[in-house]
Amino acid sequence: MRDLIHNTATLDAVSAIARAAGDAILAIYAKGEIAVELKDDRSPLTAADRAAHTAIREGLAKLAPHVPLLSEESPPHELAERRSWQRYWLVDPLDGTKEFLKRNGEFTVNIALVEDGRAVLGVVLAPALDRSYFGALATGAWRRDGSSAAKPIRVRDRVGLPLRVVGSRSHPSGELASYLEALGPHELAPMGSSLKICLIAEGAADLYPRLGPTSEWDTAAAQAILESAGGRMIDRAGRPLRYNTKDDLLNPHFLAFGDARRDWLTPLQATRGPEHRN
Repeated sequence: MRDLIHNTATLDAVSAIARAAGDAILAIYAKGEIAVELKDDRSPLTAADRAAHTAIREGLAKLAPHVPLLSEESPPHELAERRSWQRYWLVDPLDGTKEFLKRNGEFTVNIALVEDGRAVLGVVLAPALDRSYFGALATGAWRRDGSSAAKPIRVRDRVGLPLRVVGSRSHPSGELASYLEALGPHELAPMGSSLKICLIAEGAADLYPRLGPTSEWDTAAAQAILESAGGRMIDRAGRPLRYNTKDDLLNPHFLAFGDARRDWLTPLQATRGPEHRN
């Protein structure tokens, strides 16, 4: 599998699996009223989450049968051995379930390959928008709209003012307001799911400050794309986000950005909000 991440064939195969999951989601999306359950953490769960998980699990098992899968919808017994994995798929079958239920199109399928704690390959599909982003550290990053040819993408590595900032539509943060005030002139565009990070990867946004809770499957695929396009994702200490390094699956607060020459961290010192996870 290590050799496969150095060519675009694996990206094409994983993109096709994401597309199958997206089709399963859209089939349920088209039905209108959608039944919702609540998980233990009170987050919503729908038949679309389950259908996408099944499509991805089956597709990845055929593509790389010896690589384990960690999904938001994996049952607890499948997660018990994850700390011993050096290489695995990290998946959110339906990122932005709240956006899915709001029917605003800002939900995604996220599939990442993680090796030694780093997301090295990622595919993010927005099925309702018919748009996908994909990338691998060894090959670069691309965007595809519909069935058109994929186009290479790259971060905007020299930002101007006002800064173009993207933020969570469903999880506003008081600490975020303090950070943005300290940051200076900016335009804030709310958006759901991992699309925020993908916008930075293609140079359409400059910064995504996430000063609230996220899980590792929320970010891995988009981080692989962002870093493949020249961007970075760091925690409050300036360290790159890494995966499967601790007992829980919560990310620290982080900043995702394109221009690595700008000091994004110093304005964060002006905030006083509690860190969700150190």
